[in-house]
Amino acid sequence: MIRLGVVGHLGYSGLPAVLRTLGELGPALGLELWYEGALHDVAGGGCRLEDPSELDALLTLGGDGTLLRGARVISPHAVPILGVNLGRLGFLTCCNADQLSNALMRFARRDYLAESRMALQARVLNSRGVERKQWIALNDVVLHKGGFARVVRLHVAANGETIATYAADGVVLCTPTGSTAYSLSAGGPVVFPTLETIVVTPVSAHTLAIRPVILPSSVEVTLQAEDGPEELLVTVDGQVGTTFAAGETLSVRRAEGGVLIIRFPGTNFFTTLRQKLGWGGLVDRDGLT
Repeated sequence: MIRLGVVGHLGYSGLPAVLRTLGELGPALGLELWYEGALHDVAGGGCRLEDPSELDALLTLGGDGTLLRGARVISPHAVPILGVNLGRLGFLTCCNADQLSNALMRFARRDYLAESRMALQARVLNSRGVERKQWIALNDVVLHKGGFARVVRLHVAANGETIATYAADGVVLCTPTGSTAYSLSAGGPVVFPTLETIVVTPVSAHTLAIRPVILPSSVEVTLQAEDGPEELLVTVDGQVGTTFAAGETLSVRRAEGGVLIIRFPGTNFFTTLRQKLGWGGLVDRDGLT
């Protein structure tokens, strides 16, 4: 039996139908289903997920946000994630809900690839250098202002060497996987997802001289606020985070190990870019070539 963990977003209207299909097809394919707490109550069967280290794989039912949450659920265990999209974009997922049956059959016969994606370890250190918060991020770590209508000055360094002092609304530190998320909308580059780099992208920089920087994955990037509002925000993968005060330090480096993302042979990164982000222009997006 393959021990398959299942996490999902209860807000999607198509979730009950997907759970029925999973409950009917899973056992026939040799899949032992382990549901996270709230999902277990809805599924009406299977086991309750308590220890992610016992899983062989994780199935996420939702959008990219659900997959990102799933990556935190199984961290730091090397458990491959099969993402099923129930929403609109689903850039990180490998298939849509109407393809679930086929995806489960291919997964059960191990007709898939598990790509290792670099993750980030983010830590907030207080003014005495003592760690008070820590996370793992698959997409990005963002230091930004709240609702203040003014730029902030953020000192950014790599291995202690100053990169620049950014006058901006914030700074995005992202993985190659996260290069197609918030960093992209802030003007950052698209980076092939299996590379290992850290991208530093300013958000609404207040000077033309500041541009995104791509750093090797071996560096530790640190950020400190030089002035601005008394309290900033750190946001991790757009989902969790904390406040950030003057005198504190945000430290970001490559996490130990990576996150395994399942994809099926016959799909590729640039096809996904064209189909879901309109990569290549309107002609390719509209299917006119």
